[in-house]
Amino acid sequence: MSKPVVLITSATGRIGKELVARLGASDEFTVRACTYSDGNEATLRELGADEVVHFDLNDESTWAAALEGVSSVYSASLDPMLEGHLAFSAELGRRSDEIDHVVRVSCMGADTNTASYDADKHASRAGAGIPLMLQHYWWGERALIEAGLTVTVLRNNFFMNHLLKTDCETIETEGWFSNPLGSARNSFVATRDIAEAAAVVLVEGAERHGDKFYDITGPEPQTMAEIAADLGAAMGKTIEYRPQSMEQFEEDFGSTRAEFFEYLSNGFYCRCSPDFYNITGHKPTSYADYLATPGVSGETGLEELWQGNLWKKGTDAMKDAAAVQASPDSD
Repeated sequence: MSKPVVLITSATGRIGKELVARLGASDEFTVRACTYSDGNEATLRELGADEVVHFDLNDESTWAAALEGVSSVYSASLDPMLEGHLAFSAELGRRSDEIDHVVRVSCMGADTNTASYDADKHASRAGAGIPLMLQHYWWGERALIEAGLTVTVLRNNFFMNHLLKTDCETIETEGWFSNPLGSARNSFVATRDIAEAAAVVLVEGAERHGDKFYDITGPEPQTMAEIAADLGAAMGKTIEYRPQSMEQFEEDFGSTRAEFFEYLSNGFYCRCSPDFYNITGHKPTSYADYLATPGVSGETGLEELWQGNLWKKGTDAMKDAAAVQASPDSD
């Protein structure tokens, strides 16, 4: 009997590579890995992909071949690609009689975007609205739900290493990084843990995990000084954290990203969720362990730090996405 086919979007990303390796090793699925760029097929097959397909969220002509015979989907997309994801969600909905389960990567705070069930009471500066990025994450979830699909959402805390990628050059050459988070504590999450949770959820299936929403965090909330100490220990050198004003951060990366960082700076992402433990049976990976040890794809967190980054100083990567509107029929 043939195995069910799982489609892994963003298969060359930090989570995607780990998920391909885990599902390939599990032998529960035929693993179909998506790639946008040429030249990734050999690497993805070495990781455990059975099939590799070209896939572009912004090109509908690539969708049919990718979805042929698929019963489960791992759905992930970069923030600026929201519009493409919304269109792809509608296509998945048209195949809802074939697709049993979609696992979507999202962010803590999506849906109510708040520590309260009253969406008007949320953790931010006085008078500020819900960050647009968090609204976008919810729209990404809702598009799949409203398409009539059985969905499991992994609502993740901020990724370990993600906030440092914008300072790779100064970290490597001058030994320092800067951002506005200061002494605020955040339970940063390892991307390999997200992949592990996604693998378990996909293997155990929709019957157990369908229509559930899991907050995935790290094992402890850390300040920037503690992050700098862990990074320095992994690199064998002293790394300094230099505080930055929110005004300068907004100038560097734009208002949409800055309003999201206000949540990181005010304690909203401080808590440690039990959901990862409840899914996998063990505690999340610490930042120090993430940096020093390899995941199943073979990379340590320190090796991963120097790889690609969406956010560039002086560029508002969310400028176009900020213009995307929710469906007029949605709340």
